[in-house]
Amino acid sequence: MNRATDAAVEQQPAKETEDRQFDVTAVLGRFAALIFLIVLGTAFAILEPAFVNPINLFNVLRQVSVYGLLAIGMTFVILTAGIDLSIGSLLALSGLVVAAVEKGSTGLLTGAAAGEASGYPLPVAILAAVIVGMAGGGLQGLAITRLRVPPFVVTLGGLSAFRGAALVFSGGQPISAFSEDFRYWGQGFIGPVPVPVVIFLSFAVLAYIVLRYTRYGRYIYAVGGNLEAARLSGLNTDRLVASVYVIMGFFAGLSGFVLAARLNSAEQVAGLGYELTVIAGVVIGGTSLFGGEGGIFGTIIGVLLIGVLNNGLTLMNVSSYYQQIIIGIIIVFAVFFDQMIKRRQR
Repeated sequence: MNRATDAAVEQQPAKETEDRQFDVTAVLGRFAALIFLIVLGTAFAILEPAFVNPINLFNVLRQVSVYGLLAIGMTFVILTAGIDLSIGSLLALSGLVVAAVEKGSTGLLTGAAAGEASGYPLPVAILAAVIVGMAGGGLQGLAITRLRVPPFVVTLGGLSAFRGAALVFSGGQPISAFSEDFRYWGQGFIGPVPVPVVIFLSFAVLAYIVLRYTRYGRYIYAVGGNLEAARLSGLNTDRLVASVYVIMGFFAGLSGFVLAARLNSAEQVAGLGYELTVIAGVVIGGTSLFGGEGGIFGTIIGVLLIGVLNNGLTLMNVSSYYQQIIIGIIIVFAVFFDQMIKRRQR
């Protein structure tokens, strides 16, 4: 009897230690991106004091706002175990559309300066860009659900097709010199906060509410967690999968407008390579590439982490070539770490 009691006492500390290790693993799995962001920000603040200058911090936020908008849409897509490689091209096409509608055909043909073109009101121009983005996303969603073509292949085709459409639409020429009202949405401020940051955070809050507190959000997680089980439960999985690509298209259209307003120019090369940065931000933020896990809060942290990393390395005069290498390595380790945490929890 005493031996049994002694054995139980000896085993109890081991069990408590195991529980503590499990808790640490769970915390790291949930907050790794946030912890890394804090450590990275602290390191840059020590190594380069200019990093913590309020002007620089707001500049970081402004730089990541377009990526952030795209990352919100990408979060919906990846939660369903999908992917969208066409976002940069669709952004460029939408940006050219909003520019053309705002300036009008006369302004485009004559190269008129801002205020001299006979275009449509700004809300109509923005609506046109969003419609183009949603139409492009919807077409890809239909190809994925109706034709049963994998998302990777469909959106890889979209990457080329939408970029070609942008070239055809503009004749290979950029569109620039917009009105002050147009530029305000990319260059203006609300108090000390840049307008693009306000737009990004507003849609981030809206997306967070949709995913966390609505039936639609629960359905998205269910589809990503187990597509077949969701279908057998009575969900219209095809419609749900197609809808996330429409949402992605909406954010591509909106981002095209914000980027054109910020740069005072819409170009065919806009958005090149954005898909890498956006997917990296979402994955680093904890959204699983296999679907069903993650959320908007993690996406915001992931996008901010990439923005802080790029900005800090730039302040330290590190070549942009090395920055791309670092981001690529971080993506691989983020997925590896995610899988390692899941294995330990199981």
